[in-house]
Amino acid sequence: MLRQSERAVQTHVLRDWYDTPLYYDIIFDQDTAKEAAFLEALAVKHGDAVSGQALRIFEPACGSGRLIAELAKRGHEVSGFDLNEHMLEYTRERLKPQDLKAALWQGRMEDFALPSSQSFDLAHCLVSTFKYVLEEDGAVSHLQSVASALRPGSLYVLGVHLTDYANEREQHERWVGNRDGVHVVCNTHTWPPDRKARREALRTRLRITRDDQTTVQETRWDFRTYDAAEMIGLLAKVPAFACVACYDFTYDISSPRELDDSYEDIVLVLRKVG
Repeated sequence: MLRQSERAVQTHVLRDWYDTPLYYDIIFDQDTAKEAAFLEALAVKHGDAVSGQALRIFEPACGSGRLIAELAKRGHEVSGFDLNEHMLEYTRERLKPQDLKAALWQGRMEDFALPSSQSFDLAHCLVSTFKYVLEEDGAVSHLQSVASALRPGSLYVLGVHLTDYANEREQHERWVGNRDGVHVVCNTHTWPPDRKARREALRTRLRITRDDQTTVQETRWDFRTYDAAEMIGLLAKVPAFACVACYDFTYDISSPRELDDSYEDIVLVLRKVG
């Protein structure tokens, strides 16, 4: 329950949360070090990397640059793109204090182009951003483009939230983060999926409190839906990749999973063949 003084200063705006990278980062930065260590371990266990080796790492939809910065700090050569220029500028600024380097550019998931002809040892996209690609052709094109950026034997680590079509209830998730006097509460609401259209509607509200003022910032969008069978069908269209392992969002490399519908948050480990 908000106090009267809080209600008096609260404002509500419709705004893409990708246009406010700081608040997005406060919510999602909490597991960054764990995710980076997980990616390094996967490259050794399922790829052909050597433990402690510096890797060339590529991140589609790099967002606020949390993993770009963390992996660069660990000595890797990192590159990434994002569609939102606010996110890219935030990433550039976060790299400066530690004199970290990264190749960054603006691009779309479906049809991105690399700024050079170099190939990478590892690519990753962990937080369901892949589901923004709403058409099957675009999903295939994305996977093919990532495969073309990787050398044989290297990995694409792809995190996706699978859809339970039998669950007709609305879903809700909540995260809370704090940084330097800024308090952010993130509430994400997902409506039941439309199986025929392969769509699910989402709404995120960020409640941001700083300097005794509160703003509620709302974003709405659609995701493409996948159950395990639909994901297996998609991967069959991209023979450049073999799915060599699955995990969940606990990022525990000692606990592999099957690609099935027994859990929702799946991490696919795709190895470039040929």
